[in-house]
Amino acid sequence: MPGTDVIEAVRTVLGELPDLPHLPELPGRGPGSDLVGRGASFLVELPVDLQPSGWRLVDRPGRDLRRALDLMERDLDALTEHAEGYSGPLKVQAAGVWTLAASIELHNGSKAVSDPGAVRDLASSLLGGLVAHLAEVGRRVPGASLLVQLDEPSLPAVLAGRIRTPSGYGTVRRPEESTVESMLATLVEKVGVPVVFHCCAPDVPWGVFRRAGAVAVSADLTLWGPPDRWSTRATDALGEELDAGLGLFAGVVPAVAPPVGNTPDQRAKARELSDPGISVMPVRTLWQRLGFDPATLARQVVTTPACGLAGATDDRARAVLAQIRAAGRTLVKDPEA
Repeated sequence: MPGTDVIEAVRTVLGELPDLPHLPELPGRGPGSDLVGRGASFLVELPVDLQPSGWRLVDRPGRDLRRALDLMERDLDALTEHAEGYSGPLKVQAAGVWTLAASIELHNGSKAVSDPGAVRDLASSLLGGLVAHLAEVGRRVPGASLLVQLDEPSLPAVLAGRIRTPSGYGTVRRPEESTVESMLATLVEKVGVPVVFHCCAPDVPWGVFRRAGAVAVSADLTLWGPPDRWSTRATDALGEELDAGLGLFAGVVPAVAPPVGNTPDQRAKARELSDPGISVMPVRTLWQRLGFDPATLARQVVTTPACGLAGATDDRARAVLAQIRAAGRTLVKDPEA
């Protein structure tokens, strides 16, 4: 979410998304609120510190980690106050192990993903931190049915061997897909709540996530371009996993509104872009192209912003949340539209 006021962000989320609220993240508050810094704050007995080159594993906790933990405590306090009496699903998010491994440096400056032992340590540490975090959220909001979203935007680069060495001239050897899948599966099995993987990349590893046990994958469908330009290979890859029961959190509404002029045609285009029915046309098109029963669409798809709202204005963020809620309802009311 945009801004620095977590109380306002919590109020907005609970107000606009009453059927599936989440604990918001506000990266605009600076280090420790960013994806990697916040994710690293879950690590148990693996302290990190912010260096000029990024987050790095260190021997002792320092100011940067304390700041991240303090911000998380404030977020939980805001959720506790404003979600009092809430009953229903509640989503929390954290950076996934492979994204952390691709981002956090070892003591020698190399990325943790370059050392299989370090990755295993990160996975074990992250699991312990997530279990404790989920227990704390459950204590504060006892009526919530928790699910966790693990953000893995870097996983496609890890699988393709695109993570750079410290010199910038080489790349880190890519892990075997079976190793990646096994580590994710262990996290999914042991974390104790349903897991959604989030990956804002054109080359989402759908199969890896589904075989690891995810109930759903969250992805930015706007990266594929207009539906009439979607490749058969991409839709078939997704369709195979959907057919196997994978849920889809479909990113369909951009965080930042496209620039629109003041001519009649441009104003009409602006109204079109804010139409919830038009927002869900990509997933309707996908379902039709794959030959799936329209009645399953609303049971298997959740509409979401394209990829986070940190870059939006406060007004735009509220408008996007309202639009995706209305878009999801159109799938329920008229699945064959």
